[in-house]
Order: sequence, then structure tokens, then C-alpha cells
Amino acid sequence: MKTRFWIVFGTFLLAMLLYVDRILISVAKTDVATALSLSDKQMGWVLSIFSLGYALFQMPSGWAADKFGARKILTFIVTIWSFLTALTGFAWNFVSLLVIRFAFGAGEAGAYPSINRVVFSWIPMQERGTVNGINFSAGRLGAAFALPTVAWMIQSFGWRESFTLLGVVGIVWAAAWWLWFRNEPTGKKGIPQEELDYILKNRQQTTSEAYEKLPLSILLRSSNMLLLMGQYFASNFTFFFCLTWLFPHLKTRFNLDTVEAGFYASIPLVFGALGNIIAGRMVDYLYKQNRFSASRRYTAIVGFSIAAVGLLMSAYAHSVVEATVFLSMAVLGADMTLSPSWATCSDIGGKNSGMVSGAMNMVGNLGAFLTALAFPYLKEWTGSDEPFFFLGTFLNIFAVLLWLRIEPTKVLERETR
Repeated sequence: MKTRFWIVFGTFLLAMLLYVDRILISVAKTDVATALSLSDKQMGWVLSIFSLGYALFQMPSGWAADKFGARKILTFIVTIWSFLTALTGFAWNFVSLLVIRFAFGAGEAGAYPSINRVVFSWIPMQERGTVNGINFSAGRLGAAFALPTVAWMIQSFGWRESFTLLGVVGIVWAAAWWLWFRNEPTGKKGIPQEELDYILKNRQQTTSEAYEKLPLSILLRSSNMLLLMGQYFASNFTFFFCLTWLFPHLKTRFNLDTVEAGFYASIPLVFGALGNIIAGRMVDYLYKQNRFSASRRYTAIVGFSIAAVGLLMSAYAHSVVEATVFLSMAVLGADMTLSPSWATCSDIGGKNSGMVSGAMNMVGNLGAFLTALAFPYLKEWTGSDEPFFFLGTFLNIFAVLLWLRIEPTKVLERETR
């Protein structure tokens, strides 16, 4: 197998681990709340505080990946967040759990910006959409696999022990990455000369070989950047319901046991993985047809439209099967927006792809932060689940309008000078 494909396999495994570690707290919600005497509102803060830490450290982590390279940064952050995953099992009250989960979110923040920097350096332009689709599908498959598996682990070993076990797995990945990966294809021993030449010829070309820091003022004055941030807020608002409240929502609303709820909650995540693969192929297909902007814009618009319909219909679901079908549709659509979003960050960011994608992901995860709070609070204020799904529908429609104005061909430096 080609060297760059082994690298994609490594980032695929990392993305799976990322979501397995992240979703564990949702599956363990009942056990954690019982052990620490927490209310639903308090658990809402526990679930959301991760996204706040994750959002706030996106740009610094993305800058670090651009400056120091994905080898050092991914090794460091995976080690840190794996330690914090294990530490979650030692939380003793509400405040300690909040602090650990916030730090855990900050630790995971650099993962996808660093992966995007790997894609920029190693992946030819005509393969970028598919590789992004593969990486993001891994997260969905990891979460889908984790829901029933982690539910079994918690029942068999206890929630505290489950956190510790997953922490150890992360440290093993970090060690392997440090030993094997190199930031640039030219620094990787054993890569065939034919593959090296192909990568260097077909990856995104830049005007300067040296890293040049992108001023924050340029980033925040870019209309493209602001539009990307806004649409990613809507995407994360939709998807992160699956990682926070979908499991307890299905379990409570349809009176399911833990393993049943884990099974049904995992299905939308599988469709999310499918959405990532479809979008990745669509991006690359349109790009090869010399439709550069359309490859990003049309793929995202189709995804947000599907997500809006799925969320709206899920508000009226009367059975667990019906709810699962429509939520699967919503997640498939939302995940179709990821490949074009992250590809556009590489397009306009160049050697600052880490920082640019970090900025987009920062705002996106503010959407995830609000999702975890909006669901329990809206339900308490209105006495119904429906307003949450109506709000999500509106945000997806708004994102379609934003994508009509995004220009993937406008590199940041050129757009703002």
C-alpha cells in the first residue's frame, strides 16, 4: 500500500479514537449522574463544557500544527487527552468533572486542524475530498461502534474503569505516530521515488516554501472565513446532538434499556459515515470535471438541505424506528458538509490550513456547546422536544444561504490585500 494511504489509515484510527473517547460520557450519563448526584441540567453542562474547551483552543492548536508540524502536535495532544480521558474516571463531584471535561476538550482541539495540515502536505488535490470523507467517516464509525460496545463495557466493568482503558489505547496510538510519521513526504524514509514525485507535483502549490504566519486581522476580515464559520456552526449543531443527547433522548422517550438505546443511537452515526464517503467522492468527482467551486459549494448545499428535512420530520416521529430513520437522514446530510468545508479551509488557507480550519472549527464547536445546553433547556421551557428540532432546521436552511456566497478559489492573502 502506498505510503500516503498508510498515513490516511493512521488518521482514520485517530478520528475513530477521538469520537470513542468523546461519546463515552454520553453513554455513561446515567451511571455518572447517579454516582455524583447530578441533575439533567448539570449533565447538560458536563456534556457541553467539552465543546467550549474544544472551541476555544482550536485556533492556537491549528497555529501550532502549522508552526511545529503535525508529528509533534498530534503526539502531544493525543497523549494529553488520553490522560484526561482516564482522569475522568476519578472525578468525585460536579466541579471536578467540569474541570476535567473542559481540559479534555482543550486537549482534543488540535486533532482535526492537525489532520488537515497532514492532508495539505501529503495528499494530492484530486484526492483531497475522498481523504477528508474517509477521516470524518472514521469518527462516525467510531462513535457508532462505541455506543453499544461502551454500553456493554460500562455494564461489565463500570464507568470509571472504562475511561481508564480508553486512555491507555490513546497513548499507544501517540507513541506509534511519533515513531512512524514525518511532516513532509521528503522527510519520510522508504517512500518510493515515484510516489514522492506524484505527491509533490499534485499537492496544492504555494508561492512560498517557508511557513508565514497568517495575521489574525486578515483572518477575521475575510468574508469567506466568516461565512465558513457560520455554516459550520449549523453543521455541528445538528451532528453533536448525536454525541450528547441522542442516546438519553431515545432511551427516555421510547422507554428503552441501555443496550437497545445504544443500538438505535448508533444507526444515525453509521449514516453519518456514509454521508462523509458520498460527499468526499462528490467533491473529487466535480473537481476532476474542472468545477472547482461547485465541488465544494454544491456538495455542502445538498447536505444541508437533506439535514433540514430530516430534522423537521424527526420532530413528529412517533416511534423509535421512525425517529431513527429521520435522524439518520439528518446526520447523513450534516456530514455531507464536512468534506467541502475542510477542503475549502485547505484551499483558502494553504500553509495556514491548520489555523484556518481551527478558526472554522472553533465557531462550529460553539454550535456543539449550545446544542448540549439547548436541548435540556428548551425542553424544560416548552415541555416538548420539538422546538430543538425546529431550531436545527432553521440553522441548516440558513447555512444553505451562506454557501451560495462562499468562494473556495479566493485564497485568504489575495482576498484581503
